[in-house]
Amino acid sequence: MKKTAIIFSPKYLTHDPGPGHPESPQRLEVVINGLKESSILQSDSCFLIEPKPASLEDLRLVHSSSYINTVKRVSELGGGTLDLGDTVASPESFEVAQLAAGGVIQAVDMVMTNQFQNAFALIRPPGHHAGRNYALGFCIFNNAALAASRLIYNFKLDRVLILDIDAHHGNGTQEIFYSTDKVLYISLHQDPTGFPGTGFVDEVGEGKGLGYNVNIPFPFRTGDPSYWKAMKDIVIPIIQQYEPQFILVSAGFDGYHGDTVASLSLSAFIYPRIFQKVLSLAERFCEGRIVAVLEGGYKLSFLKRILVAAIAQMAGLQYKIKDRRPLSDLEILKKAEKIIEDVRRTHSAFWSI
Repeated sequence: MKKTAIIFSPKYLTHDPGPGHPESPQRLEVVINGLKESSILQSDSCFLIEPKPASLEDLRLVHSSSYINTVKRVSELGGGTLDLGDTVASPESFEVAQLAAGGVIQAVDMVMTNQFQNAFALIRPPGHHAGRNYALGFCIFNNAALAASRLIYNFKLDRVLILDIDAHHGNGTQEIFYSTDKVLYISLHQDPTGFPGTGFVDEVGEGKGLGYNVNIPFPFRTGDPSYWKAMKDIVIPIIQQYEPQFILVSAGFDGYHGDTVASLSLSAFIYPRIFQKVLSLAERFCEGRIVAVLEGGYKLSFLKRILVAAIAQMAGLQYKIKDRRPLSDLEILKKAEKIIEDVRRTHSAFWSI
């Protein structure tokens, strides 16, 4: 079995939200340059895969026909905003978003059929804010949700983990799977009061999904110590009890302390630590089957380095990353500790934590 598939197409660069928009084509340009400079693409462990577009039937696993048609029509008419302001379509955006969704579906298919051990989908536009009937927060189609739905409907899995490490809550992903136990959605994110307005501790799922929606909303400027404590005390124990059959990572890197779009204070060191642990959990519970899906991350110099590091780790290759770890503010540490305790108390009704 080949090791790591890297899903990428130059067509992803043609989705253009406009001058000065954070979710720019340069995000992927710098990452591909970083991969080339690192020699990872020349290894026997990584393979660059050109994606195929998702079909309309694929998209309808998650999104309504009316919403899909709206995105198509706006793109065909030359583009425009798809939400109240920051999700912008250009003439190419429908096809590119279709290709992004298709890339993640293809990644899941290749891992499930043992063509690859794991995969990283270097796609854009991102997806975790997109709901069944709407675009939001730079996201058009919910790529991770489509991948999870593929696993449930096509491969008949009934325990899929989506671990969302983007700095913003994945409101769309939460909404789509809020009433099912077939997806365990765990999100670590900054205070969502301003945006997207969801992702609070008491949002725990409903019906069959009760207890299968876990939110850890950190105070602004939370750093590595609190983040890892939440991983250790909450996230990892719940995953171990769920015993996932497949792991999807909504891999946003905007929690980095230098990012311009979010307000956490994580260092570069936390991300390889997360990936290392998630990879070990995948080995233990689901034969190493894991697909990471690019979400946010807007500090280009950092994104270039951290994505190379993450992909290297998935492929079993060495890649060192340098950074400084911001000092942790005592008051923020106390607030984060309280949040973690609130989450533990809330979810101890469903899990042994």
